[in-house]
Amino acid sequence: MSRRSELWLGVVLALPALQAAAALLLPRGFPLTVISDITQFLLLVSGVTILFLNVLASAGRIRWFWILMSMGIALWLCYQMLWNYFEIGLRQEVPDLFLLDIVLFLHMVPMIAAVALEPHRNEDERVARFGSVDFSLLLIWWIFLYLFAVVPWQYAAPDRMAYNRNLNALYLIEKIVLLTSLAYGWMRSTHAWKTVFGHWFGATATYSLSSYVANLALARNTYYSGSWYDLPLVASLAWVTVVGLIGRRIRPGQERAELSSRHRIWVARLGMVATFSLPLFALWSFLDRRTPAPVDHFRLLLTLSTIVVMGAMVLRKQQLLDRELLSLVRASQESFENLKRVQAQLVQSEKLAALGELVGGAAHELNNPLTALMGYSDLLAGTELSEPQRSMVAKITQQVRRTKVLVASLLSFARQVPSEKTAVSLTLIAQTATKLVQPQLHTHRVELRTELAADLPPVLGDSNQLLQVCVHIANNAIQALDEVGGGMIKVSAHCEGESVVLEFSDNGPGAREPERVFDPFYTTKPVGQGTGLGLSACYGIVQEHNGKIVCRNRPEGGALFRIELPVMANARAASSATATAASH
Repeated sequence: MSRRSELWLGVVLALPALQAAAALLLPRGFPLTVISDITQFLLLVSGVTILFLNVLASAGRIRWFWILMSMGIALWLCYQMLWNYFEIGLRQEVPDLFLLDIVLFLHMVPMIAAVALEPHRNEDERVARFGSVDFSLLLIWWIFLYLFAVVPWQYAAPDRMAYNRNLNALYLIEKIVLLTSLAYGWMRSTHAWKTVFGHWFGATATYSLSSYVANLALARNTYYSGSWYDLPLVASLAWVTVVGLIGRRIRPGQERAELSSRHRIWVARLGMVATFSLPLFALWSFLDRRTPAPVDHFRLLLTLSTIVVMGAMVLRKQQLLDRELLSLVRASQESFENLKRVQAQLVQSEKLAALGELVGGAAHELNNPLTALMGYSDLLAGTELSEPQRSMVAKITQQVRRTKVLVASLLSFARQVPSEKTAVSLTLIAQTATKLVQPQLHTHRVELRTELAADLPPVLGDSNQLLQVCVHIANNAIQALDEVGGGMIKVSAHCEGESVVLEFSDNGPGAREPERVFDPFYTTKPVGQGTGLGLSACYGIVQEHNGKIVCRNRPEGGALFRIELPVMANARAASSATATAASH
């Protein structure tokens, strides 16, 4: 505890001692009343101040806990100011039928809500949003109870005894509810929060005891302001500051536990029970013939009005629930789609890994006999052969060379191993790829358009492998457009969030099965013109770069290949710094 907190605590503890000395040394009269009222006022100011400082020093559910607690003590302070106005300013006792007694009655409602919030649990903004509606329902219900049980005897049919009896009974129920909530919080919490709840329980129990003793003294006409009966009250007020100082040691995220679903359900159930209890109160007023008619009329009108207000709030809560349900449905659908995409990528990666091992071994085994066949066919071609024989040797040589090209493709597919990566620019790679395919563009009557951003952040990758991907996709697009007599290819690169996106699109016929183009050995080319391993190799390269590659058909026609690669760490900050330096 800091020096300032120790000094604060010392001053607060000195005030109950001052109150005790005044009760011992001063007779009943105005000076004793002033000392007692001012002492209670200062202690309440101290409590509100320390709780407000806790609000500023906390966040989330903890902040809401201290906000509600400070609201409760602030209401108590407002009532004490009214009390001081009568006893010190007007030098008269507070009226028996006092309209603003409701302020004192309601000061415990925010405190009950604060305990029900369970600040020692993990935060849940959705639960807090619904909890605010439930708290509003319970607050209105408590106000309704006061208006139903107490106010009729103040205005509809004035009766001091009935007023005091109902007010004390209702206030006692409220104190029991608060004490029970604090006891429950004390049992369910640990460490610092257990200490906080324990001290709150002690302060509330002391105050409840002082109220009970003061009521007994009032019944015997022995109570007066500043008497010994006020000492437990003053002690409970000083205890509030002690709790606030203890609470300053709690930091956000400290000693947090999971918020139980059972707790959320019971809070909502209490709000519903409060709502559905209103017709029972109306029935009670209608059947009770012992109360005066003005009281019955007042209660029936009050109950109907409260039903309308709380019904509107229940409707509002239902709207929030519907909105939350739709949000959860959309989130679940999106999660399901993401799961299917991840599953498809995982299956594709497993296929590539398994086939890579199989193909690599098979290709090495085939390469040696193919080399021998090539050599023997060349030797055979150099001997004296007839024209039919020479034609057959040429065909054998052609098929052997075709088989060697296939084996080379298989080896290229199998050798997708992690390589040394450096910072590379996708813009430069895309520009190099377009230059390499430039000769084919004129031959196949294909127009090329580029939209490559110049200030893209670099990515971590192998420039040769990424260039291979770009060239292969561009060649595929050129071949697809050649089937329809030409067309246009568009290459664009831009940044989206923490990824650099490179897109190849064309206005050709599109992919027949875009979801299968990355499958090994899948091809739509005629037999002998494609192995179906090129795009599979591209897929493996992009995956090995922690990126994503997808193919889909555009609504306006043609295919679109989209490559996403993560921005290199610290690249964005470096590029921003470079741009700033260049501007100066």
